[in-house]
Amino acid sequence: MSFKDKTVIVTGASRGIGEATARHFAALGAHVVLAARDEARLRVIAGDLADRGASACVWPTDVADPAQVRALVEAALEETGGIDLLVNNAGLIDPIARLGDSAPEAWGRVVDVNLKGVYHGLRYAIPAMAARGRGTIVNISSGAATSALEGWSHYCATKAAVLSLTRLADHEYRDQGLRVFGLSPGTVATGMQEQIRASGVNPVSQLDWSAHIPADWVAQSIAWLTTPAADGYRGTDFSLKTAEGRALVGLPLV
Repeated sequence: MSFKDKTVIVTGASRGIGEATARHFAALGAHVVLAARDEARLRVIAGDLADRGASACVWPTDVADPAQVRALVEAALEETGGIDLLVNNAGLIDPIARLGDSAPEAWGRVVDVNLKGVYHGLRYAIPAMAARGRGTIVNISSGAATSALEGWSHYCATKAAVLSLTRLADHEYRDQGLRVFGLSPGTVATGMQEQIRASGVNPVSQLDWSAHIPADWVAQSIAWLTTPAADGYRGTDFSLKTAEGRALVGLPLV
């Protein structure tokens, strides 16, 4: 698979799934636009990619701010002329708390990032992609989109809403050449899992670290979603929790 001369925007690219995805697509030849709030960490990643001969640029972005997301998309378009893939990955799960103990401001911040951040990415990338008649968008989802997990009201609610956005974006723009997917990876060995484990709330926090898949597997799955082989999953959450899903991507089944 080659992404030479293609442009990929990854939000939440400073760590975890986002960093793994940025590195994977850079290795495939893409020009990767690294977006996150942690500019210092982004510059370390971009520098490492440059040392490896890859093409990457840094655009500090808080996805909760529509003006910053608009500027991100406009900068990518100005630099390369188009966007081939947008990965809406930025997300929060802290603070974990039962509804009656939750802090409204913190709960709202998760909505601003997990839900509005995805909306902002869709809002500004879709017109540019539709104008070219092509483009893929992958929204990082979760089994929480269809589950009720103690302490995760903010996370479950926002991921359920993102699934609806995935369905709607596909419904509205499929006939204009856009390919929109959700990706539900299951539990992934990232810093978010450390936060979950520290909370001690619900069964996910009790999982052994070995139960979590590597972030690289998610990156490989996103790359697979850009291929025609994934077309049957457009407008849905593609799951890596099933043997079928992992087999399609070419990942280990256990």
